[in-house]
Amino acid sequence: MYRAVTRQIEVTVEPNFMPERSSVEQSRYFWSYTIVITNTGRETVQLRTRHWIITDASGRQQEVRGEGVVGEQPVLAPGEHFEYTSGVPLSTASGFMTGRYQMVNETGERFEIDVPTFSLDSPDNKRVLN
Repeated sequence: MYRAVTRQIEVTVEPNFMPERSSVEQSRYFWSYTIVITNTGRETVQLRTRHWIITDASGRQQEVRGEGVVGEQPVLAPGEHFEYTSGVPLSTASGFMTGRYQMVNETGERFEIDVPTFSLDSPDNKRVLN
């Protein structure tokens, strides 16, 4: 599990390789990832936008920006959490993702929080340690 905390908002990520949606022969690899956003602070916040940078093993990057996550812009009161699962395809057997969410608090202040950088590794990927 990967974890980041920004302004008392905790984001954890659990990636999961999905062999049933992947094909080594077609260079198609698919992962799901489950994210939990927990408000450990004292103010109510809302997630407004997302920004992802997805990098495959060849160094190719794809940026994804959009409103909310999985069609929602969740509001989190102190102590509340929001969990969702999404997915990402790559043409290589490994890669990584990193990102940020734009949040807004009750007074209208906008701020960004970090999503921890997380690794996407398939069982077919050969690791080399230096």
